[in-house]
Amino acid sequence: MGFESSEPEQRQGLKEVMMGADITTGELWLHYFSIGGSAGEYEVDAYLQSLISLPQLERDLLAMAANELRPDGAGPRAPYADELPPADAPQD
Repeated sequence: MGFESSEPEQRQGLKEVMMGADITTGELWLHYFSIGGSAGEYEVDAYLQSLISLPQLERDLLAMAANELRPDGAGPRAPYADELPPADAPQD
């Protein structure tokens, strides 16, 4: 499975939220799994390290989990795939 063009940007946004809110991979995975995510903790860790690609639904569930784990919704939000322009889209 290849990487989608906006996947690196979505991953980076997720990692920024995790760092800012001090969310561990284990905490993220547990909440992600509880809301319907299907990737294992090792796959989520590999995704965060840019080693594997995940389908859009799984990436969006990870973003949702991270956003829900932010204390009081403070700080930046992890983006959903449909909020990001394709990497090959023309810049204004």
